[in-house]
Amino acid sequence: MSGFDVSVVGLYILDILGRPVVAIPEGGNVDFIDEIRLTVAGTAGGTIVDLAKLGLNCQAVGAVGDDEKADFVLDHMARLGIDCHLMRRLEGVETSATILNVRPNGERPALHCRGASDHFDVSDDMLRKVLDCRFFHLGGTGLLAKLDGAPSARLLKAAQEAGCVTTWDLVGAGPDTWQFVEPLLQHIDYFIPSIEEAEILSGISGVEQNIRFFQSRGVKCPVLTMGSEGSIIADGEDRIHVPAYDIKVVDTTGCGDAFTAGFIAGLADDRSLTEAAHLGTASASLVASGLGSDAGIVDRAQVEAEMARWRQ
Repeated sequence: MSGFDVSVVGLYILDILGRPVVAIPEGGNVDFIDEIRLTVAGTAGGTIVDLAKLGLNCQAVGAVGDDEKADFVLDHMARLGIDCHLMRRLEGVETSATILNVRPNGERPALHCRGASDHFDVSDDMLRKVLDCRFFHLGGTGLLAKLDGAPSARLLKAAQEAGCVTTWDLVGAGPDTWQFVEPLLQHIDYFIPSIEEAEILSGISGVEQNIRFFQSRGVKCPVLTMGSEGSIIADGEDRIHVPAYDIKVVDTTGCGDAFTAGFIAGLADDRSLTEAAHLGTASASLVASGLGSDAGIVDRAQVEAEMARWRQ
């Protein structure tokens, strides 16, 4: 039996969020906003926090710096019951962090300091402990300078060979991201980007076209999130569409990470792909209703109750 439900490897960030931000004051002037929060975020950090709230036994695998930001990230995860023994604290490096100015419509222009996540990898002596899990999630490809590309491919391959179910997401696709993603695809069971990210990676437009593009390159099950259009899961030739729930959006930060967490939690329960996607949709909807990547999610019972209410 595995020691953990999920190992979450990759990008751990401290987010500093404020809302609503209409404009940055000129010069040294001050404007007043309604809310400021600190959260553990990133395609690994945001996902593992939500997984822990959903009741899964998780271990965090990544890096922080030797600053006050690291104190917050590690303490917050520990208080949620997340095992942080494989989180490295790197001297002379800042913890990865982002300042997000959240607009009234939920958009979130960001300023990011890459920091410790660029200096982290999984050494051979860590591997046995890292793979002591049922599900292995790699999050943050493209912002993991030391781990991106061939090292990530070896890690995902080792996870599959160890019997782990592999899931994957990134924090945002750019012109150089494909070179890091392509070697990973044959080792990914559930590939969970947004449709916008998928189109940037593939260079082609359209949901079905992207599904077939990634299936042809080895992905077992593409899962594309589509914002207000919901999500679509490709199970071989079958297509499962789960609509978005009708909510008032406050902030979209971390919605993709919350969907991934809910989807993994559903798989861990041996639910159908449809039901796993609904749990992911409920988790993302709760996060979108507040400020920050873990907003709205209290625990599994609350998420299940909200899901049932939205589906009536």
